Amino acid sequence: MPSLQHIRRKITSVKSTQKITKAMKMVAAAKLKRAQDRILSARPYAQKMAAVLKSLARGVNRDLHPLLRRRAGRKIELLVITADRGLCGAFNANILRRAQEFIRERREAGFEVGISVVGRKARDFFRRRETAARQTWVQIFDRLNYAHGAEIGRDIIGRYTDGTFDELYLLYNEFKSVMQQRITIEKLLPIEPPEAGETATGGCLYEPDELTVLSRLLPNYIEIQVFRALLESAAGELGSRMTAMDAATRNAGEMIRKMTLVYNKTRQAVITKELMDIVGGAEAMRGS
Repeated sequence: MPSLQHIRRKITSVKSTQKITKAMKMVAAAKLKRAQDRILSARPYAQKMAAVLKSLARGVNRDLHPLLRRRAGRKIELLVITADRGLCGAFNANILRRAQEFIRERREAGFEVGISVVGRKARDFFRRRETAARQTWVQIFDRLNYAHGAEIGRDIIGRYTDGTFDELYLLYNEFKSVMQQRITIEKLLPIEPPEAGETATGGCLYEPDELTVLSRLLPNYIEIQVFRALLESAAGELGSRMTAMDAATRNAGEMIRKMTLVYNKTRQAVITKELMDIVGGAEAMRGS
């Protein structure tokens, strides 16, 4: 039978953990509202720009700009976006599992796959597996702004232009709701025209000319899409952490309830035993 002191210590320990998880849930909930507002504001612009650029890519000479030009090479780059911290449920694990699947599938198909990572969790994961990341960005989500998306976008454009890779894919958690994030793989480069059945813009007139317009719009498009993916991931992380910490807080409460019940039963048994010892001693003295 466990001692009363041992049970009291366990209850105190779980109560301390419960306070931490409850505080983390409240912090995540406070940050989530702002992150959700940011992604809901950025998403329509990013989606419309993607639709316009893809439609333009269908109607122009793709050799006009290197970001449109298709290549015959078989080098793929995967940009994996995770969080810098844990304690957010399966948020990071799901992304990293999908990244491994993507890498394995493409390598089995004969492609050469390289990775770049955003977030400490992805960096540490691939470092433990001795998979060298071409580029790493960490500790950006606490102060996330457009400059981070622009920095990553410029790196991508530079490496794509100089032939480091022939295709680029984004892998991130798309924010759907507090309870749900969807793992998304997006082909970012080269920019592809809309598939059959997708809505496309009508014929366009370029002023001053196609090359000038594309040269200005395409780099901005890459930066905006990367920034949107970062915002999606940031909001998804907070939603997942809020849900995970809420579940942890409730589980801690259930553990406290069960341990309190055990404590009371154990205390009752100790008191009963002491009373029986007293009664037994009194009967022995009376008998003598």
